Amino acid sequence: MRDYDEVTAFLGKWGPFQRLIFFLLSASIIPNGFNGMSVVFLAGTPEHRCRVPDTANLSSAWRNHSVPVRLQDGREVLQSCRRYRLATIVNFSALGLEPGRDVDLEQLEQEGCLDGWEFSQDIYLSTIVTEWSLVCEEDWKTPLTTSLFFVGVLLGSFVSGQLSDRFGRKTILFATMAVQTGFSFLQIFSINWEMFTVLFVIVGMGQISNYVVAFILGTEILGKSVRIIFSTLGVCTFFAVGYMLLPLFAYFIRDWRMLLLALTVPGVLCVPLWWFIPESPRWLISQRRFKEAEDIIQKAAKINNITAPVVVFDPVEQQEQLPLKQQKVFILDLFRTRNIATITIMSLLLWMLTSVGYFALSLNTPNLHGDPYLNCFFSALIEVPAYIAAWLLLRTLPRRYVIAGVLFFGGTVLLLIQLVPADYNFLSIGLAMLGKFGITSAFAMLYVFTAELYPTLVRNMAVGVASMASRVGSIIAPYFVYLGAYNRVLPYILMGSLTVLIGIITLFFPESFGRTLPETLEQMQKVKGFRYRKKTKGSMEKGENPKVIITSF
Repeated sequence: MRDYDEVTAFLGKWGPFQRLIFFLLSASIIPNGFNGMSVVFLAGTPEHRCRVPDTANLSSAWRNHSVPVRLQDGREVLQSCRRYRLATIVNFSALGLEPGRDVDLEQLEQEGCLDGWEFSQDIYLSTIVTEWSLVCEEDWKTPLTTSLFFVGVLLGSFVSGQLSDRFGRKTILFATMAVQTGFSFLQIFSINWEMFTVLFVIVGMGQISNYVVAFILGTEILGKSVRIIFSTLGVCTFFAVGYMLLPLFAYFIRDWRMLLLALTVPGVLCVPLWWFIPESPRWLISQRRFKEAEDIIQKAAKINNITAPVVVFDPVEQQEQLPLKQQKVFILDLFRTRNIATITIMSLLLWMLTSVGYFALSLNTPNLHGDPYLNCFFSALIEVPAYIAAWLLLRTLPRRYVIAGVLFFGGTVLLLIQLVPADYNFLSIGLAMLGKFGITSAFAMLYVFTAELYPTLVRNMAVGVASMASRVGSIIAPYFVYLGAYNRVLPYILMGSLTVLIGIITLFFPESFGRTLPETLEQMQKVKGFRYRKKTKGSMEKGENPKVIITSF
């Protein structure tokens, strides 16, 4: 009995139909790059100081010295959340006393920013931080906004697969694109932080669902050889393109509401794709809708200028090929034995800590020295060679050593940032980008590595549970960035240390490169430290090694 790939082999591997699907589905991922990282600029925190009301009767000298100074990275800067007690300095000003000469400023009583804040507009005209004063006692809301977005991503990853299995890939793809675009548009009209954040959670749900369903649809329509390229140079690279376009939009549009409006336009432009992207024939067959699947393949053959068989899918043959009953598996099967439980726990740690590093570095770009727009662009640009490197390395080298190697590299360069003198800002930025390169490369390899470790029976569940661990990492990541407000290098020390640690743990995984995929839990390899397990003759002969790469979104 022939499988789907064999039945549709007459279409060829890379005809006009395959190219059309490849580029249209990849293009639908571009808005994900916008929405995934837009919080970098929407919630940017500019320099700020306590406002001194114009009605306060202060001399110019006292107005200039109304805010205390503090040391930051070896230089004096104005306090962001304190000012000298206004009634006191108004009295001193009325008496004609001079600050610093007649009055010791260090002895003066201080108070909070009772009249609000003055925000610098050198970088941002407005953000949600400046609009709703999310600073000082309210600054905890900024990382929470980002974390709740990733909570939405976590929730969306729960439901997207089930919805697409129930209602179809194409329907859910465009429905989630509408959710992502529509609720981003509604955010423009937010009247407070709470409304903005609730809508942002829903945007996160649509964002990941769109990404996952587009990936599934592409892998089901395209042939085996094209799926590998679609998973790397397609999905991942086009996400990075969207990410690269974000700072370009933000540079020319400095108001957060207008920026959000501009970022919704590409989503609207995706509407015409409905008439060009077909439903997955594989899904239609699984629903026993053979006539619709047949029509799609016949149309594909026409686009490729190929004469198709009169009957592509024999309903009787396909009916027999559909599984009658699948063996049920449960999440506890991933912890059935000590060996399986060890691999599962290590996988969860690997995914979570790699995700922490990836998202913390991505979200921290505005805090780097220099132009935040340029830094964000470089952070996106470095992902393209990282994905290409991951693809090339996975083709030829052992998994655990490759993943451990790039994690060691990424973690080490992040740890080196603390040794860079404050004046060498360009060097700190360069090291941060190299760290992002290493961690992104590792992230791009995790799906294929995890899929190869687990047997067919629980493979989907294992990858799903591990992916959920990465969502937990993304929820935690904004608080690593938050620590930078207290110490500039502290986030890099933590990220670097955790990345090196998980790189060491990776060396204890069993090796999967060049080995036959396990079919049962009993066939899973043992955790054997730094040694390779010898290949059996059967695995050498049958060595199957699928290379499907998915990344963080």
